[in-house]
Amino acid sequence: MSRKTTTVAHAAGTQLSIRNLSKSFGTAQVLRDIDLEVAPGEFVAIVGRSGCGKSTLLRLLAGLETPTQGEVLLDGHPLRGFNSDARVMFQDSRLLPWRRVLDNVALGLKRNGKEHGLWALQQVGLASRSQDWTTALSGGQRQRVALARALVTQPRLLLLDEPMSALDALTRIEMQQLIERLWQEQNFTAVLVTHDVEEAVYLADRVIVIENGSILVNQEISLPRPRNAGSAAFAELKTKVLERILGNRGRTNREAAIAS
Repeated sequence: MSRKTTTVAHAAGTQLSIRNLSKSFGTAQVLRDIDLEVAPGEFVAIVGRSGCGKSTLLRLLAGLETPTQGEVLLDGHPLRGFNSDARVMFQDSRLLPWRRVLDNVALGLKRNGKEHGLWALQQVGLASRSQDWTTALSGGQRQRVALARALVTQPRLLLLDEPMSALDALTRIEMQQLIERLWQEQNFTAVLVTHDVEEAVYLADRVIVIENGSILVNQEISLPRPRNAGSAAFAELKTKVLERILGNRGRTNREAAIAS
């Protein structure tokens, strides 16, 4: 007896228009006059120093925060409240240990929840673990379950808030490749917040550098996929972005190293 495989039609990704967007918490202004266009199905990475406003911008796109000024448009329509077209994947998996893997993925789904949950687990290679407890999984597997949970409703916008920062090097590479493959197959728009410039260059069509709450760099990454992190072209783009983040301090450090 053959097992039925769930198939889901994939909608095109969301077009994002961020216009004159600012966000303050009390007297502290975190974001200043952000203007950014993201095409449907584009993969954008946001990098910058800690506290520059990266995660705040992601929360604004998810509708978890309200702008102090400006607006976010989804396919030309202003975002009001929670963004139902978006799902967020966080740094930690945020799974419920008292529920099994499939129940975590299908949480909140009413119609055909288990069927769609199994489909999502198939996408991340964990369908065989659907009835396991989440505590029996490795850290990388828990993050894959979290990714399945984010994808189960077929979001048109996937927001990734440093979801690979706590993984070991090999698991991180595997997760990057998995996210890239699913993005290519499912056509959602992706926005990744990361401290890892190499990860940003590996995954993104464009890398946005934020400094002091404003966009400092909007760098197109035109390298062919799959990308070779060891190539000269990759290293050149990575260095270019790093130099803009580090500024004069980064150049001084390199000059000192050469001189020594």
